[in-house]
Amino acid sequence: MKKSGILNRHLAGAIAELGHGDGVLVCDAGMPVPAGPRLVDLAFRAGVPSFAEVLDGLLDELVVEAGTAAREVRSANPSAAELLRERVPSLSYVTHEELKALSADAKLVVRTGEARPFANVLLRCGVFF
Repeated sequence: MKKSGILNRHLAGAIAELGHGDGVLVCDAGMPVPAGPRLVDLAFRAGVPSFAEVLDGLLDELVVEAGTAAREVRSANPSAAELLRERVPSLSYVTHEELKALSADAKLVVRTGEARPFANVLLRCGVFF
């Protein structure tokens, strides 16, 4: 068993398969999950694990070159908006409907237990060199 990093075997395996340009949707419990991408559902109960915990864990493991969030997060969930501004490089905004459409092309969806609106981000993987 791993002693550090991501212990969830499904998530660790999915991360190992990602390549440059692949998309990873990190989403709250209410975001519709697209049918195509691989899903790792971490939601245990409302708020557990939080969006912040999952995002920070993924950012520790992934090289991320950019992210996309719903512009509605800025007014509906200011704390999630601040978290995204602080941690996600080259963050851009689209409508929530556009984010849902873009998510269909993600390679991986990681569902959190977050129960606040618009705590979602589509990350684009980069390379470490």
